[in-house]
Amino acid sequence: MMHTFKTIFDQYNWDAVQARIEQCSERDVEKALHASKRSLTDFIALISPAARAYLEPMAEISHRRTKQRFGKTIQLYAPMYLSNECQNICTYCGFSLDNKIKRKTLSDKEIMQEVAALKAMGFDHVLLVTGEANYTVNILYFLNAIEQIKTQFAHISVEVQPLTTEEYILLHQAGVHSVLVYQETYHREVYKTYHPKGKKSNFDFRLDTPDRIGLSGMHKIGLGVLLGLEDWRTDSFFTALHIDYLQKEYWQSKYSVSFPRLRPAEGIIEPNFIMEDRDLLQLICAYRLWNEDLELSISTREQALFRDHIIPLGITSMSAASKTNPGGYAVDLQSLEQFETSDERTASEMAAVITRAGYEPVWKDWDKAYRH
Repeated sequence: MMHTFKTIFDQYNWDAVQARIEQCSERDVEKALHASKRSLTDFIALISPAARAYLEPMAEISHRRTKQRFGKTIQLYAPMYLSNECQNICTYCGFSLDNKIKRKTLSDKEIMQEVAALKAMGFDHVLLVTGEANYTVNILYFLNAIEQIKTQFAHISVEVQPLTTEEYILLHQAGVHSVLVYQETYHREVYKTYHPKGKKSNFDFRLDTPDRIGLSGMHKIGLGVLLGLEDWRTDSFFTALHIDYLQKEYWQSKYSVSFPRLRPAEGIIEPNFIMEDRDLLQLICAYRLWNEDLELSISTREQALFRDHIIPLGITSMSAASKTNPGGYAVDLQSLEQFETSDERTASEMAAVITRAGYEPVWKDWDKAYRH
């Protein structure tokens, strides 16, 4: 039996972790702020309610560390939804199997129409996204799509259903640069209520997915939770615990964290836990103070004003002009979207905002742009 993150995860209890976070004192926060190298214990203090009073110094350190590590750059990318077919029932997602909506999977011709639209906007980094429909949108479909588009983009990321190690190796060999997979929530007991039907209901198979990606030699692995399903502080601790394990186990790979907050979608539930803008800012800064190497990404789920203000405070990557429906850029503007976006600005408008903030919008992946 392969050693995976589950071995470590099973040593922790959700309620005990939640209580530990709630019990942090201002002294714990100050100790974390002044640490030269911060541990997971420091991360707990920095995401705690006690740290809300320290947002200003946290933002200041986060700004400084991000500038030192990444320079004044923001990488721009766009999601390209290939399919809204899905065999899972997920209570928070517009693609859920029980939503009686028109399903669409892009053909080769339609994929290239979408590519042309994205290239016209200036994008050189694309994130391929699908629902989880293993019979139609599977490894063969992905490999075919990548073959079509790989000469068009400097950086291809994917966010699809969990695959086997062998399938991730095939994706890596085909030209995929990074794989994103979200646990959605690390609360094992309630996970099943959000995922009552489909392969996604298997908590452990999803939990072990980043291990399988790591074994494939993938350049970058992206993690995150859906903020609003459960207590964001506890879920974020488990995300950090997961990253801590992965960085030690698969040290050749880079890591990124995304911060999707629940957004309106077809048939969606209301968020169980409200996460305010101040909370999200605190979480972003906490990640940066804990781990300066992490790439931190913010999507168009967030409002324009928040995205503008977050540019100098720890974020390294942003989506722009996003469409969350298959064919949404050129082929089928009215197909069902996964969720509503909030920041509707064009890619060029977003690039101008970044420039005005004194930062450089990077269209091409900086790993390739600055490799000697």
